[in-house]
Amino acid sequence: MKSIENETDKLGKVSVPAVKRREKPEGHLNLKWTYWEKTAFRFFFIYFLVQTLPLDWKFYRDAFAIDWTALHYRDIFNLSRYTPRFFGDQPVFADWGVVALLAMAGTLVWSRLDRNRREYNALYYWLRVVVRYRLAVGLLAYGFLKFFPLQSPLPSLSHLNTPYGDFTEWKLFSLTLGIVPSYESFLGLVEIGSAILLLFRRTATIGTLIIIPFLGNVFVSNLAYEGGEYVYSLYLTFLALFLFAFDARRLFSVFTLEQPTLPNRYQPVLTEAWQRNGRWAFKVAFLLFFVGLYGYQTYQGYLVGPYHYPQQPGLAGAEGLYHVREFRLNGKTLAASPADPVRWKDVVFEKWATLSIRSNQPVRLTSALTEEISLDDTDRNYEYAGTTGRHYYQYHLDTLKQVLVLENRNPKHQTEQWRLHYTRPNDQELILRGANAQHDSLYVVLEKVNKKYLLHEAAREGRRKALKL
Repeated sequence: MKSIENETDKLGKVSVPAVKRREKPEGHLNLKWTYWEKTAFRFFFIYFLVQTLPLDWKFYRDAFAIDWTALHYRDIFNLSRYTPRFFGDQPVFADWGVVALLAMAGTLVWSRLDRNRREYNALYYWLRVVVRYRLAVGLLAYGFLKFFPLQSPLPSLSHLNTPYGDFTEWKLFSLTLGIVPSYESFLGLVEIGSAILLLFRRTATIGTLIIIPFLGNVFVSNLAYEGGEYVYSLYLTFLALFLFAFDARRLFSVFTLEQPTLPNRYQPVLTEAWQRNGRWAFKVAFLLFFVGLYGYQTYQGYLVGPYHYPQQPGLAGAEGLYHVREFRLNGKTLAASPADPVRWKDVVFEKWATLSIRSNQPVRLTSALTEEISLDDTDRNYEYAGTTGRHYYQYHLDTLKQVLVLENRNPKHQTEQWRLHYTRPNDQELILRGANAQHDSLYVVLEKVNKKYLLHEAAREGRRKALKL
């Protein structure tokens, strides 16, 4: 063939240099794998199948324990977080080591029994399908919790009246995200969009390009702020990296080396009608369940209120911050003093049945580092976890006798119970009298503080309007 390189056409212009064709263009389907390629594939095939498919009997125990006639989004969320666990209820990196040992043993046996195999193109295709859908499940589960800003709720009144230094790093991160629900919704939209891209072979690589830096940032944030989801976030990151590796070399060839590259378009031929119909039926069912049903249920949960805070209504009209005007212990009046170890500094009544007291009494720190969706108020520990600035009490209300029975919500102070009678001379005062957990008599006069909060005012007036305090 005559070369046209540097050849001038009739108009005197220089033509485009001819491209030299390769015998095996980049991206062409490899029909004969090397020994090391086959060995590595056998290892990763077993490894990722064990990591993604629910082979643990505890998964099915939890699945059968669900009341499927009254399904809650919590049930779907809990199932979506499945990973093989050999050392407890929470995932640890040691679990990965066990899976790796199982994969190594399986690789040795497989290599001995199937040594004459030339390639694993079909198995590689189906392994990517399994990993794509597993990663999509994980992204959708957290994505909808962020899209309908539930994962990090707005701070409570107690949080807004707690000194910054009394929060742990994890709690500060969560509260910081919670005060910008629109940004939290955007993060959820990124996860949901990436998950949907993963469900289709042609857009899966685009989905991984979006989600790898996103999940990497989640992993680093969990490490930096001492969160408890760093193992699971890294697990999802590795799934995304495995999927991206399929096209990584071809993308490098196109965008970095600027060389002609052919895609790997291998796709198994489904000859039977039931196979083709079953494939689409599974995809549609997946979308209806994890996007339609789960998305709808999280939206309903958003309308009810954040799952982090209790739902039992508190004392009507009592919500707010209270200054302690008078404090008597065993009949002795204690003057206000920043160093007093007993006297209360302030009290907050939430709109739900929680009362928090700030004082110099030590608080034993408790943490809630993993995402847990609890239906019972007693199990919802977000408001007091990660802070040492206040004692949080749930109270049982008897409006006829005007009695508050307080129980410390912190499990490390669970034996602390108080019984207090209350009177309300007017809308701004609340008087408590009774006995604390040590059976000391108490008489406390609380005066409501008409305090405005920038967060609430901004929500009322709009972010772009001037605030008047």
